[in-house]
Amino acid sequence: MGCEFQCAARIGRRAVVGLGLGLALAPRLALAQTEPARERPKEGDLLVPASEGNPEPLKPDDLQLDGKPTFVWPMDPDTKTVRSGSRLNKVLLLRLEPEGLDPETRDRAADGVVGYSAICVHTGCDVTGWDPARQLLHCPCHDSTYDPKDAAKVVSGPAPRRLPALPLKVVDSRLVVAKPFTGRAGFQQM
Repeated sequence: MGCEFQCAARIGRRAVVGLGLGLALAPRLALAQTEPARERPKEGDLLVPASEGNPEPLKPDDLQLDGKPTFVWPMDPDTKTVRSGSRLNKVLLLRLEPEGLDPETRDRAADGVVGYSAICVHTGCDVTGWDPARQLLHCPCHDSTYDPKDAAKVVSGPAPRRLPALPLKVVDSRLVVAKPFTGRAGFQQM
């Protein structure tokens, strides 16, 4: 009899503490999921440089042909909310010769501009390296290399999958998100 009552009492206290903790965190979790700056890129979002204080939407001609990647954030065109509240929203843009893109990549590009998640799918580092001679993206953390002309296919390194692409289009001469990322941005813990 003694253990049954004591065991039930301990389980009851744990449940109450767990419920209380869950209720205390619920508003923060809900806010994080609905905060406009944390929302993933959406169809119709404009793209603005990640480094500027006053965001000005980019045009294809703002990017140098075969130049290094430009890091950008999506921006809601109506509210002007820059979706920089989550690093998973960071996008890298490259302007490449459209004829050099594979068909899948060409379909997602806008005037030769391709967009990919800037977060490596291996361990979540920023993909900051660019080899202009080979036209390959590189993650400096563990040497994963991606081919942006071939849907960001993994060329070498430990990355388990391609970088998610962000399909683009041009509207009123500005770069616009055509569809959400083609896959989950970031890495997946095992």
